[in-house]
Amino acid sequence: GNTVSAMGPYKGLKQVRTVVLDCMKNIHPIYHIKTLMIKRELAKDPKLANEDWSRFLPVFKKKNTSKRRKPHVVNEKKPYTPFPPAPVPSKIDKQLDSGEFFVNEAAREKMKKDNKRALAKERAEEKREARLQEFVAPNEDDEMNMIDNQLEEEVDKSKKKRKRTKDKVVLVDDNHEMS
Repeated sequence: GNTVSAMGPYKGLKQVRTVVLDCMKNIHPIYHIKTLMIKRELAKDPKLANEDWSRFLPVFKKKNTSKRRKPHVVNEKKPYTPFPPAPVPSKIDKQLDSGEFFVNEAAREKMKKDNKRALAKERAEEKREARLQEFVAPNEDDEMNMIDNQLEEEVDKSKKKRKRTKDKVVLVDDNHEMS
């Protein structure tokens, strides 16, 4: 609860009051206890009786922790409809719609197997085409252009050589020197 009882001199009750009020504000009492202990030791020393004690007292940094723990997400409200959504059709409902429900069990099983075979055929055809795609020759013009570009780059690199002198770097081309 929010009830505290304490006994002692007036000055002590004032200190207890500050400790308790800060405790209600979610500040741990150990911070106040440390400062009170330091003040008691400083009061014993007659040299420091008339000086400012703030340099001896600890300063605790406040951590900015947000009180909100959940992320702030604004959900758009959907328009109110008095009618609930339509139920999802069951397996029997689907069979009634397609007319499959009235077909005998053997014919129903045969239809399922036929559907599975058709799907398997489609998938096998797609996989076969994907495998054959690897054996299709690429366009020769594109490949030749790419090889030519690579050869030109290699030739350019080999033509330009670097010479290091004491003060500057000189690029040497096969035809003429550049500085």
